[in-house]
Amino acid sequence: MLLSASRGASARTEAEVGYTREQTFSAALRYLRVDLSYEVTEKDPDAAYLLFSFAASEGDKKSSGRGSIEVVQRDQGVRVVVTLPQLPSYQEEVLKRGLLQKLLNEYGEPPPPAPRPVPKRDADKRDPDTAEPKEPPEQKKRDREAPASP
Repeated sequence: MLLSASRGASARTEAEVGYTREQTFSAALRYLRVDLSYEVTEKDPDAAYLLFSFAASEGDKKSSGRGSIEVVQRDQGVRVVVTLPQLPSYQEEVLKRGLLQKLLNEYGEPPPPAPRPVPKRDADKRDPDTAEPKEPPEQKKRDREAPASP
């Protein structure tokens, strides 16, 4: 007797966006409910995730499925994670692209990412006037004390 567990396609896609967590979560909720008419079965704005169900049809086949959208805060912007475990990966890619387009339509281009601060240890090694590496303090002292060459 042979037993096998059949797993459906597992689809998951991610995107980094420069919008705020609140903007992204709110746009995702409106995109699912209003634009796609999907049923949002669970939402948590504090944890920034949405669970939803939808009716899918391919050709003559009609079925229903479940999915999720998570919005994860990052150092620069947020990461959007779209999961549709019962569908092929191209379906989740379509959903992700639709959400990204909605963000762009509603909020415009995201602000450019803020420049990353230079780590303190690297900043101490550079001369702010010339952006050249600073001489070690002991080298400067020796240069000042050394007699001038004739």
